[in-house]
Amino acid sequence: MGSGHFFWAIFYFASLCSASLANNAKINFREKEKKVLDQILGAGKYDARIRPSGINGTANLATIVKVNMYLRSISKIDDYKMEYSVQLTFREQWTDERLKFDDIQGRLKYLTLTEANRVWMPDLFFSNEKEGHFHNIIMPNVYIRIFPNGSVLYSIRISLTLACPMNLKLYPLDRQICSLRMASYGWTTNDLVFLWKEGDPVQVVKNLHLPRFTLEKFLTDYCNSKTNTGEYSCLKVDLLFKREFSYYLIQIYIPCCMLVIVSWVSFWLDQGAVPARVSLGVTTLLTMATQTSGINASLPPVSYTKAIDVWTGVCLTFVFGALLEFALVNYASRSDMHKENMKKKRRDLEQASLDAASDLLDTDSNATFAMKPLVRHPGDPLALEKRLQCEVHMQAPKRPNCCKTWLSKFPTRSKRIDVISRITFPLVFALFNLVYWSTYLFREEEDE
Repeated sequence: MGSGHFFWAIFYFASLCSASLANNAKINFREKEKKVLDQILGAGKYDARIRPSGINGTANLATIVKVNMYLRSISKIDDYKMEYSVQLTFREQWTDERLKFDDIQGRLKYLTLTEANRVWMPDLFFSNEKEGHFHNIIMPNVYIRIFPNGSVLYSIRISLTLACPMNLKLYPLDRQICSLRMASYGWTTNDLVFLWKEGDPVQVVKNLHLPRFTLEKFLTDYCNSKTNTGEYSCLKVDLLFKREFSYYLIQIYIPCCMLVIVSWVSFWLDQGAVPARVSLGVTTLLTMATQTSGINASLPPVSYTKAIDVWTGVCLTFVFGALLEFALVNYASRSDMHKENMKKKRRDLEQASLDAASDLLDTDSNATFAMKPLVRHPGDPLALEKRLQCEVHMQAPKRPNCCKTWLSKFPTRSKRIDVISRITFPLVFALFNLVYWSTYLFREEEDE
């Protein structure tokens, strides 16, 4: 019994010792992190103002900084201001030989810092930035990881409003390329070089939703710039956006077509319905002008003609033409009425003269008149001239013109103008649509 109790006591004591050693080891592990940070970043040991050496610690080579980013969202693309807003996680990675440390046999994978000013940082800036801010809720969204081999990873979440020069000639059938440019502000390529990270340098969040655009693709490239102070390293991402046409089809194109067709209703109204035709023409014209001004208010004033300008301009011309057509019909109607009145007066005068002549014949019925003989003398030149004038020349009958035959069914010019407009306006508008869509859709395919 005594030996058994002794054995269990030894076992219990050994367990306590092992637990104590484990706790000490854990505490020492955290203390080791603190010691490493004090060792590599302590006062007088690391100067954040000095850039790291180049590859393999070569002092005369440029520091290589590899860049990648994660595109979280694109909130808006403003056509009027020619800018877009984006939120992204931006990452930089480089090697600083001064930050190497012992990883304690792989147990210490990396050290994490939240103060960027503790280590040297590349002087990168976004060259086409208009506005930007960091995110500090709940804590600043930034961290720095230092790996045992001296590699440094810097990650931060930022929101940017960037300039995006646009070519709106094909608006709203256009595609736009918006760039995100990053460059070194003070270090030339002899000291600092930015490179895209191998593999997948730009990542985009799944199910990225934009109100009126679709992100078709993105391309990474280099854009080094030379100035009188030297050459500076530069990176860029080109984002290709395609404008969603369905919104503009419903909001602009179909309403404009409906207004043009409504303006044609006046061709079917009676030419005497002046108030109805004038009201319809003026209303459609003002509505079309209001819609055109509303479209232009959402776009910047540019020196070239846009596709939407061609469409609204032609639609406005058709509506205005329908109003002018009524003015022509009204003038022709009044002209027809004037001619009819003149004919009526002429007939009345002729009837009055015939009545006067008949009354004169009745009063002089007993008078005798000297009748000239109806015998033609062969040598009488006057008789020959009269005979030539009375000759009837027979001509071959002409083939009837179908258009003239059809128009002859409408006795007045005003009615003919209305009938011709009912056919001409829709045909010309259909021809314009054929030319418009074939031209701009073909140019859109060429841009692809």
